[in-house]
Amino acid sequence: MQIQFNYQHVSGSTELENFTKEKLQVIADRYSWVTSADVFYRVENTESKESGMIAEIRLSAPGPRLFAEESQSNFNDAVSKVVNQLKTQCEKRKSELIDHA
Repeated sequence: MQIQFNYQHVSGSTELENFTKEKLQVIADRYSWVTSADVFYRVENTESKESGMIAEIRLSAPGPRLFAEESQSNFNDAVSKVVNQLKTQCEKRKSELIDHA
């Protein structure tokens, strides 16, 4: 799976990219039909200290693209939650692909 990283109001981080690649590898290994991922990191000013670091991931797969977004106090937590959301979406998509096959 190809992964494209995009940063908005955040400086790039090899450590963060490696963490995200490791998390996405689970999806790549389990769902061979997922071909690429676009990962976006951005910071928003919020009143809460428990949010503001936003991770968004868009997966290219058969049918409409899969997308998830999460705002947490740090990017690692946000990425972990987004990947969990995407796993759920991939499972649903997989069952739809099997039903229509």
